[in-house]
Amino acid sequence: MTHLSTILKFLVTPITQKHWAIDLIFAIPRVLCGLWLTTMFGADKFGMPWTAEEQNLNLFEVAAWFPEDVASYGGIFAAAPIFFAWMGAFSEAVGGLFLLLGLKTRLASFLIMCTMLVAIFMQKWNQGLWSMLPAIGFLWVSIYNLCLGSGRFGIDYLISKKLKQ
Repeated sequence: MTHLSTILKFLVTPITQKHWAIDLIFAIPRVLCGLWLTTMFGADKFGMPWTAEEQNLNLFEVAAWFPEDVASYGGIFAAAPIFFAWMGAFSEAVGGLFLLLGLKTRLASFLIMCTMLVAIFMQKWNQGLWSMLPAIGFLWVSIYNLCLGSGRFGIDYLISKKLKQ
């Protein structure tokens, strides 16, 4: 097996718990956070099939106000605001969908983790703890899914079973 295929297999293969009920309990926050990220947070910034029509966003289009918001963070974000706005909106909308489905869970979790760290430290930091709590919650869920993967209740588990055959 090549080095690349070993890495890809690791990225897809989730860690399963001894009892399926624990995997089910671990899946609940993953599914809920994925649902909320893709429908409530990401869809307002990024055109998805379920984005509200009043947003006037085409598929995979970033809301016009979002690059301006990202540029206000300064530094590297001001140098490439469209890129970082697209990546942040993509990680919430598409990464949230992947988290919900348990598909490419570790990759989606990494993107969500990066986005939530930016949200906490660049956007919400001066607004107090209560303002940061949603981003902190998504951060924690993304961290444990980065480590564990989808568990038994995700598409990654089905893919990993096929890879073992």
